[in-house]
Amino acid sequence: MTARLVLLGPPGAGKGTQAARLSDCLGVPAISTGDIFRANVADATELGRRAQRYMDAGEYVPDEVTNAMVRARLAEPDTEQGFLLDGYPRTAEQVRELDAMLDEQGRRLDAVVEITAAADVVIARLLGRAREQGRADDTDVVIRRRLEVYREQTEPLTSLYAERDLLVQVDGIGEVDEVTERIVGALQPLLV
Repeated sequence: MTARLVLLGPPGAGKGTQAARLSDCLGVPAISTGDIFRANVADATELGRRAQRYMDAGEYVPDEVTNAMVRARLAEPDTEQGFLLDGYPRTAEQVRELDAMLDEQGRRLDAVVEITAAADVVIARLLGRAREQGRADDTDVVIRRRLEVYREQTEPLTSLYAERDLLVQVDGIGEVDEVTERIVGALQPLLV
């Protein structure tokens, strides 16, 4: 069975948690852009050094750097039977770049899972996580801005993927096990 998936959803919807669980369940690597950034920075790669300059300035890492890192990661042998992208693509331009990467490798996406959650629920989750982890930078104002950026830049991708008959929407509210079961159940008919 192959599983080439993208996980979408607002901050706090549970993408990271579900990516790890689905990775185990499907036997494919969960690929997070945050993890890719950290690995490249830790290994002091050229891309890592470029990304670090932006991260140190509190800016988004430009698409050209992000795309290059994702391209390199998708070329690794452990992705041959599939992968689960968490945090990429975030923009229509990144969708086009991902399409090009997969075309070059003779691959295609099997599905795009959107984990849905109401704004008030994800705000409460993120504020709770900020308290638990002592993250003073995750304030109500910052969280609301991140949700706004998601709505502006990433949420439109759901329409694009729905037009391609790849979108699967799953309610992200509930116990972690319940959400995992919903996602696996929704994916079962789509994965060969």
